[in-house]
Amino acid sequence: MSLEELENEALKLGIEERAALAEKLLLSVDAPSDAENLSLWVAEAERRLKELRDGTAEEIPAEEVFRRARAAIS
Repeated sequence: MSLEELENEALKLGIEERAALAEKLLLSVDAPSDAENLSLWVAEAERRLKELRDGTAEEIPAEEVFRRARAAIS
């Protein structure tokens, strides 16, 4: 099916179906691939490790993080 044929078929859909299709298409453009996502997480982990080693970030025990989170939502 050509792009033009696909467009014509898509335009025959109801408004809600077209909106759902548009959302899926936009998400497919915006979402990083698995490889890109992995690369971003590795870079973030390396950045955080560097901050910990440099002393520019402080470690917070998980119990404290959860206590603060519970306090914030109650």
